[in-house]
Amino acid sequence: VQPTCLRFWSSSSRLQYQVNFALVTVFKMTKGTTSFGKRHNKSHTACRRCGKTSYHIQKKTCSSCGYPAKKMRNFNWGQKAKGRRTVGTGRMRYMKTLTRRFKNGFREGTQAKKMIASKE
Repeated sequence: VQPTCLRFWSSSSRLQYQVNFALVTVFKMTKGTTSFGKRHNKSHTACRRCGKTSYHIQKKTCSSCGYPAKKMRNFNWGQKAKGRRTVGTGRMRYMKTLTRRFKNGFREGTQAKKMIASKE
C-alpha cells in the first residue's frame, strides 16, 4: 500500500491543507444489516402435511412434522410444540360430543321423558 498525498482547500478559513495517508481497505465483519441483504434464496417451502414453511427443498423433509415419514415428528424436550398439535387443538368433531354422550350412557334413537308438573 502506497502512501498518498491529498491537497484540498478549506472553505471557511481559505487555507490549504495537505494530508498524507495510506489507502487501506477496511473489511468490516458484521452480522447485522449487511448480512441480511444477502438473504434471497429459499431453503424451506410450505409443507403438505403441517402447512408450515418448514419443508426443506433439497433434503425433501419437513423440519417441523417430519414429512414424508409416516410418524409425526415430536420430542419430549419440546413440550410446547407437542401441545400445539395435540388433541383438543382442532375442531374435535367427534370428541367434543363424547363426554355428554358418555354421561347419558350412549343412548340413541330415544326421546327424553316429558317433565310433568306435580299437582299440589
